[in-house]
Amino acid sequence: MSVTAAAGFRASGVTAGLKPSGKPDVALVVNDGPRRDAAAVFTSNRCKANPVLWSERTIADGKLDAVVLNSGGANCYNGPEGFQTTHASAELVAELIGGGAFDVGVCSTGLIGQPLDRPLLEAGIRAAHQALSDDGGPDAATAIMTTDTKPKQAVSGGAGWSVGGMAKGAGMLAPGLATMLVVITTDAVATSGALDAALRQATRTTFDRLDTDGCMSTNDTVFLLASGSSGVEPSAEELAAAVKAVCADLTQQLWTDAEGAHHDIEIAVAGAASEDDAVSVGRAIARSNLFKAAVFGNDPNWGRVLAAIGTTDAVFEPQHIDVAINGVQVCRAGGTKAGDPADTVDMSPRHARVEVDLGAGASSATLLTSDLTHDYVHENSAYST
Repeated sequence: MSVTAAAGFRASGVTAGLKPSGKPDVALVVNDGPRRDAAAVFTSNRCKANPVLWSERTIADGKLDAVVLNSGGANCYNGPEGFQTTHASAELVAELIGGGAFDVGVCSTGLIGQPLDRPLLEAGIRAAHQALSDDGGPDAATAIMTTDTKPKQAVSGGAGWSVGGMAKGAGMLAPGLATMLVVITTDAVATSGALDAALRQATRTTFDRLDTDGCMSTNDTVFLLASGSSGVEPSAEELAAAVKAVCADLTQQLWTDAEGAHHDIEIAVAGAASEDDAVSVGRAIARSNLFKAAVFGNDPNWGRVLAAIGTTDAVFEPQHIDVAINGVQVCRAGGTKAGDPADTVDMSPRHARVEVDLGAGASSATLLTSDLTHDYVHENSAYST
């Protein structure tokens, strides 16, 4: 049931007409309490959309009554009117649910630089309020989709309490605390500080390790809301584990729905001097267009892997690097020893796994990316039309 799996939450998703396609485009998630603790992480892109600028302020006190989300327009870089639309959206939600505007988070997704139709959005918010239900999570997850091919939902939790979540994202997936629009809910009893710690711990090793195209959005937001409705207060470790499980599940769904992808590429880096080094190396490979294009062409070109590694400041000696692709060790000792024949690598499965051993330490990290395809280029060249 997505964000309504946790008790104390209602949600909805409706069609307001913001999308030319006529598909659902406004979602509302309301926390009915009794508690309204919350935390959030946002894009680290310096060019932030109006909803991010608004929500950064609203979350400062660690309390939220609701989150309103729209697809069909990013509400980003469209002048003072754009911020006024965000403010008006929050005020309308607050009026409808009997709260304050600064207790309403706002998210938008879609094209940057175009005005968001405020009358349509406000009509959609009213309709979303009328449609709120305790099983409306799937409708909300559908309404936030843009180029996604399917809604993304996940559930976890513990004895007597639950965590549920929804996400959207198929392109512009690169790290910066958050990498898409996500709302996570829990009926656990948890302070805003506990939620913040659990969320940041989870996103660091889930959403932040997803890097499909190296492009960071202006709108990326992840909210975590707690109603306390279960009356159960899990330990910090239990809460962190459940939140991470939901984030990891959503990350996998985002990864396998990346725009135009033919291969889901898992890059496992081991033997690093530090975790930061492992992440740096994995990200360099994930962002190598040469390597991504090679995978699209079913070519296990390990030379492009080493070339990408060499662009980092990680600790390693080139002659100590081993590389395996789909279980075949194509590179030994940086090419100073014979690797297995590259033509024995089966690149036909959608899942591709690259294993790198830097031979420099005991730390490791795994990054997720996808190949660079004709479909990706077409989708992003035609998206605005």
